[in-house]
Amino acid sequence: MQLPSHGSNPHHLYNALGINPPEKIVDFSVNINPLGAPEAIKHNWGNWLADIYDYPDPTFAELKQTIAAKEGIEESCLLPGNGASELITLIARYLQGKKVLIIHPAFSEYEAACRSENCIIFYHILYPSEWGMDMESLQQKLKTADAVFFCHPNNPTGMQYDRTTIDWLIGTCEQSETLLILDEAFYDFADNPVTFIDEASQSPFLLVLRSLTKMYSIAGLRLGYLAGHSEVLTEIGKRQAHWSINAIALKAGKICLDDQQHVSQTRDYIKKERDRLFSFFRETGFQHSPSAINFYLIRDPSMDDQQELFTFLLRKGIVLRHTYNFPGIEGEWLRVAIKKEAENSLLMEALSEWKRVN
Repeated sequence: MQLPSHGSNPHHLYNALGINPPEKIVDFSVNINPLGAPEAIKHNWGNWLADIYDYPDPTFAELKQTIAAKEGIEESCLLPGNGASELITLIARYLQGKKVLIIHPAFSEYEAACRSENCIIFYHILYPSEWGMDMESLQQKLKTADAVFFCHPNNPTGMQYDRTTIDWLIGTCEQSETLLILDEAFYDFADNPVTFIDEASQSPFLLVLRSLTKMYSIAGLRLGYLAGHSEVLTEIGKRQAHWSINAIALKAGKICLDDQQHVSQTRDYIKKERDRLFSFFRETGFQHSPSAINFYLIRDPSMDDQQELFTFLLRKGIVLRHTYNFPGIEGEWLRVAIKKEAENSLLMEALSEWKRVN
């Protein structure tokens, strides 16, 4: 059975499992902002038609200026890209043939991109239910690694580690001269966001990866950026195609980054719904990861493999994200995005029914 390796596009999942999709589907497998894109994008969309007639700026000057001003770092310490996926690919090209450690569970694209560049891949597993770092074991592995990927807050658990833990990781990587790629794609969903972008601008052994598609719900436009030491980014940027980011994405990105009210409203909403969902899970006997952001892991503790629950929900038009391609938790959990209030209520109703019949 070959299941899709990403969330979204649920019809591929139904086809893979041989299940006829119901008329109405709610897709909890895609973890973008349930409140949608900022209103300013909708208001300005018609004004951007003229921009499609000319080539976009290959230097991304205005977008870099906006990011630099927002983050308080130099423009030379930034590399925008066509979504985080393109930037991961560029990093993999930069690391061609190197030894790459991945702290799992993690986004599958790290490994896929690095394997395509003949990197030697090995793992460090964070095990449930504590998802602890196991610093002694990790420190030994970092001594032999050229680079390490870590998603923080973590995908798929949603966990945000304390600053002391990440400071230790950054310091250990500097000591072993291991390049740390810290994926902060979801940092801005947290109640108290923790970022290390300033440290990245000063260290040749730290890159911070950001995505604009998640918070601002512009996945179809594809936009993200890397922050790091200017010399490292120059080398990585040499592997990027010309005109990598389209003109509309450049315009939309600038507007998104200026809209902090959208971010604030999103955080308040996510926290309210997350608290409501987690309270329900505790009352009904489901386990969940201690997420601090807009998605979480869930499981019925009466089963090791969650396939039966997964397909039960699919038949009801509720699509969760399988975890068979997340090393360390293969099939033992399901990842769920926080959606709109009515959709979250539908999920809770379906889970209540599951408990009644099982």
